[in-house]
Amino acid sequence: MKKALKFLSIGLLIVSMSSCATIFGGPVTEYQRTKPGPGEPQRKVRAGALIADIILFWPGAIVDFATGAIYKPEGK
Repeated sequence: MKKALKFLSIGLLIVSMSSCATIFGGPVTEYQRTKPGPGEPQRKVRAGALIADIILFWPGAIVDFATGAIYKPEGK
């Protein structure tokens, strides 16, 4: 019983720490990971991923911002 509870707890933790942009956004580019310097334009946020994070599981937004996955890839 303890082993099953431990397995379930780990599974729930993994699911709860996942987020929309991290899972569905594709690979995170160097542009998304790097914070803009002074005078540089700010990165744009993926609105759909942010709304999904807030509605489905708000701590997922924290993960997306921490990994940079919430930001749009560099536009050409």
